[in-house]
Formats: sequence, C-alpha cells, structure tokens
Amino acid sequence: MGSCKILVVEDDTPVRNLITITLKAHNYQFITAVDGKNAIMETASHNPDIILLDLGLPDIDGVDVIKQVRSWSNVPIIVISARNEDVDKIDALDAGADDYLTKPFSVDELLARLRVTQRRLALIQPSAASQSSYDNGGLHIDYDTGCAYLSGEELHLTALEYKLLCLLARNTGKVLTHRFIIQNVWGSNWESGLGTLRVLMASLRKKLEETAGAPQYIQTHIGIGYRMLKIEQ
Repeated sequence: MGSCKILVVEDDTPVRNLITITLKAHNYQFITAVDGKNAIMETASHNPDIILLDLGLPDIDGVDVIKQVRSWSNVPIIVISARNEDVDKIDALDAGADDYLTKPFSVDELLARLRVTQRRLALIQPSAASQSSYDNGGLHIDYDTGCAYLSGEELHLTALEYKLLCLLARNTGKVLTHRFIIQNVWGSNWESGLGTLRVLMASLRKKLEETAGAPQYIQTHIGIGYRMLKIEQ
C-alpha cells in the first residue's frame, strides 16, 4: 500500500533498523527519531501521516509524547512496545494512541496494522483529486473554477491567498507547520518566508473571519503553525 510518510520513534538501533528496512522494502517514506523530544520536533516539522512510537524512550515516556502530540495533532499513532501489561496498553490508548503492537512483533503484523490505519485515513480524508468542491460551515470552495465563497458571497482572493486556503482546507483538522505551509505555497526556505506567511495569513483571515480577533475557521498554534477548524453544523 505504501506511499505515505511514517515517523519511526525508536531508540533501540536493531529494532529501528528492522522497521525502517521493512518500510523501505514496501515503498513507505520514513523519518526517524531516537527520543521523545526529537519525536515531537519531527512531528511538527515533517507532518507525518502515521507515527510508530516506542514507549521506553531515554528522555520522555512515550505516553507523555502521545499526550503532547495529541494537544495539537490527530496523526494516527501506533505504539510498538515491550510493555505488555494491560495497564500499559490502557494508558497509551487513553492518552490518544490508535493501536498497540507488543514486542517482539512480526513484520507481517506490523505491515497489516499500517494497512488498516491507511484504510481508516482514506475513509476519513478522501483524496483532494476526488473532490470538486469543499464545504465547511459557510465556506465553499469550488476547486474546478478556482473560486471561494463565504455565506454565498464570493471571496476576492489573490492567487497566494487561494492557494493557502486550499492547502488548509484539504487538511482540515490537521495542524500544518510553518515549514510545511511555506514549502507547499512558495517552495522556498521556510525561515526567510515566515514573515511573509504571517502577512498572507492576516490578509486571508481579514477576508474570511467575520469577527477580527475571534478565529472561526483558522486556528493559530503559536510557534508551530495553523489549522483549519471543522465547523459543526
């Protein structure tokens, strides 16, 4: 099934190598982290589709990593841990993990868990290519015509504002980091583009949000990025 980006968080080198070799053999993209601090940083910087997380990390307990990531991201988290007591599984799942795989594990079982998670993602987030329009509260985007509307009135957006709006819309509910947005909107160095992104975001919000200073659609995650909120009808 492949074709998604996976963050592997594992401090045990042989286990990490086994996982990454398996992912590479099945055409998955992957990045790695060897401790909790870097796991959180890589999640914010690279926006992975799935996280494979060991609980016994050298700096931060894996359950605490789950809690921190869950405070701003809904990325699926599959725990891979030697802890096999029910209480450990319950703690991880209650913290926000989506699945729990106990060490030692078979490669086939790991791949099966990944396929299941990908199928869930496909159901929740159908590909943008299959959508001709987007609706969220009073916001409507017609991808075919390249126009956006708010409460039936057309939004007069610049090309960059429209591109930014579509990027957020196609990832509704998901925090997009500054780096990810800049690379996808401009394709330029993210540090030099941060000020430009803030100006563009302020301009887009002025046209999109009904009340200044009271975000309805776009939520700021200070120091991380932005998220398009799902408006409940």
